[in-house]
Amino acid sequence: MTLRPKLGSVLFGVSMLLTACSGEQQELSEWIAQQRDEVKPSVQPILPPKKFNPQPYLAAEAVEPFSTQKLTVAIKQEARQPSSLLASEVNRRPEPLEAFPLDSVTMVGSLIKHNTPFALLRVDKLLYQVKLGDYLGQNYGKIVKITETDMSIREVVQDGSGEWTERISSIQLQEKAP
Repeated sequence: MTLRPKLGSVLFGVSMLLTACSGEQQELSEWIAQQRDEVKPSVQPILPPKKFNPQPYLAAEAVEPFSTQKLTVAIKQEARQPSSLLASEVNRRPEPLEAFPLDSVTMVGSLIKHNTPFALLRVDKLLYQVKLGDYLGQNYGKIVKITETDMSIREVVQDGSGEWTERISSIQLQEKAP
């Protein structure tokens, strides 16, 4: 029976606490209502969506701009011009090392036989011996200089305007890592 007075006092304390908080709650509700009345948002109405008009895909019938046939025809037309850099390059028989890009070619050594410098190149785990005037790379590269540590290649490439120009590239001797 002594439990009852304690329960009553706890309930009385909780009800007083809720009453005290309800006054603050009412002030908060009034302030929110006042702020809502003072602030007028300016919302633009959403435009209705535009009507979708499907277009047929016509590029499937067009000539592919990067096709090898189109490139081959363009190179042959360019080679017919007498002043073209390609004229002598297209009419000769391609050499085996022209099938590989220059970044797959590694210079592993050099030597001199009968006063002629040679470079030793590794391509696809095979070793090749090249001399001045040999061709390699996919851009009509011709070897123009061989030293003990590097070799220079003259390539014929197309610039941004479509004109064929010469570019000098080099391959340096690669030392084997320990």
